[in-house]
Amino acid sequence: MTKFEREIVRSFNNFFEQNEINAIAYRIKQHRFSSQVLDVLVDSLYDDYYLGIECKSIVNKTGSLYFTQHFGLDQIERIDDFLRRSGRKGILAVELRYGKGLPVRAHFIKWADLKKRYLAGGVGFTVKEILRFPQIKRVSRSYVIDTQLWKE
Repeated sequence: MTKFEREIVRSFNNFFEQNEINAIAYRIKQHRFSSQVLDVLVDSLYDDYYLGIECKSIVNKTGSLYFTQHFGLDQIERIDDFLRRSGRKGILAVELRYGKGLPVRAHFIKWADLKKRYLAGGVGFTVKEILRFPQIKRVSRSYVIDTQLWKE
């Protein structure tokens, strides 16, 4: 599990606890020879918090998040199928790293936006485009979750 994934899980669970929301974010343990569908799952009786989150962390100088480079073979299709079958809302959480000692920032991209770009034959999202999506605020070393980041 990456540091970013741990931070997302912790941030969601802090948000749920502080707001007294019955929901839980967790990471399913990945085994060596089996693939995991998504990085983070959020379970809740409330539709707004029934989520599947894929986390990607890229170095800003890469310039883009590429579907072929940053996603495994058929990963987008597998995630999309899982989201459709489970009824979860999908989110791509993208962390932009600028180098050692420099601040990081993260953004949420709704899965519907990713799927639309992917089906249209797009190659991914540039950093400039990612910066236009809702930013996950960061306080100290923790992300602060806000429902408005992914609501329709």
